[in-house]
Amino acid sequence: MQAVIYNIPLFGWMLREAAEGTVAAKLLFVINCLLIWALAITIFGFPAIIIPALAAVAGMFAILIVLSWPYFGE
Repeated sequence: MQAVIYNIPLFGWMLREAAEGTVAAKLLFVINCLLIWALAITIFGFPAIIIPALAAVAGMFAILIVLSWPYFGE
């Protein structure tokens, strides 16, 4: 699966560097992601803030269910 993702033009080498590169490459990848998000907020406005927040709520809800799963049997 990694080979397929790494072969995507333009994004593959960036993802490879983020996963396997130096600490500086990983830091720059995170900074670039934040700058892309800031650009999306500038272009699209409020929905660029709300949609990731709603996705984070759904993700956290799933994590809480997985963490509390052993207690459902009691």
